[in-house]
Amino acid sequence: MELIRQGKVREVYADGQDVILVASDRVSVYDVVLPTPVPDKGAILTQLSLWWFRQFADLVPNHVISEDVPAEWKGRAIRCRKLDILPVECIARGYLAGLGLRSYQESGSVSGLALPPGLVEADRLPQPVFTPSTKADEGHDEYIPFEAVAERVGAATAARLRDLTLDIYARGSEIARERGVVIADTKLEFGYDAAGVLTLADEVLTPDSSRFWKASEYEPGRSQWSYDKQYVRDWSATLTDWDRTAPGPEIPADVVAETRARYVEIYETLTGEAWT
Repeated sequence: MELIRQGKVREVYADGQDVILVASDRVSVYDVVLPTPVPDKGAILTQLSLWWFRQFADLVPNHVISEDVPAEWKGRAIRCRKLDILPVECIARGYLAGLGLRSYQESGSVSGLALPPGLVEADRLPQPVFTPSTKADEGHDEYIPFEAVAERVGAATAARLRDLTLDIYARGSEIARERGVVIADTKLEFGYDAAGVLTLADEVLTPDSSRFWKASEYEPGRSQWSYDKQYVRDWSATLTDWDRTAPGPEIPADVVAETRARYVEIYETLTGEAWT
């Protein structure tokens, strides 16, 4: 097998006509990979993605072939079809948080889409919105308006990406809400397969690609209790001797343990299955 791409937390290998997507236990914040892994993180991301792919199978095809992968990657890797990945991060946002909040505070808009005045952190938006961004190989992604997506991929494909992203977010949010979880936002990737079919790729509604909040503790106007890697971000934000450039700091054992516990909890809460 040939390593064809190594990201911050994933590797992609070519294996004949297939690709194998391998999730590691690495954690990144501010685009910096921290030196301390979170045990089981890669497996949880993989298994949760597989569960979600099944929930959306009637909405859009996905790239999954099987879990037939080398033994050393068992549980944390997926055999997939090769896709021509589109150069757009497809983001659905139902609540105001993270970089979306920062963009709103600066301009009153996200991805060129004006939002109502007077919103505060974690406010629920009147309706979910599509706030796409670029996909940067280095540095930070940048929000772009819908028109820029159309310029990159064509108007018909841009509209389909928007509609699919919002449909997936809507169904995922409904499923999560029934289980006491708020999905504030999520990021999706799509590509075309060899037959020209638009296909859902990468990971889906995981703690690395989404913000999951505990519904029972939701309260606008402040940061929320989070099931995702925001816990690591919050810890790193307390550091006064790190300038958010590589190399990153070691994560303390208690932060690692709590982060793992939150990943396990969101997996079990959403799927109804015990993590083993």
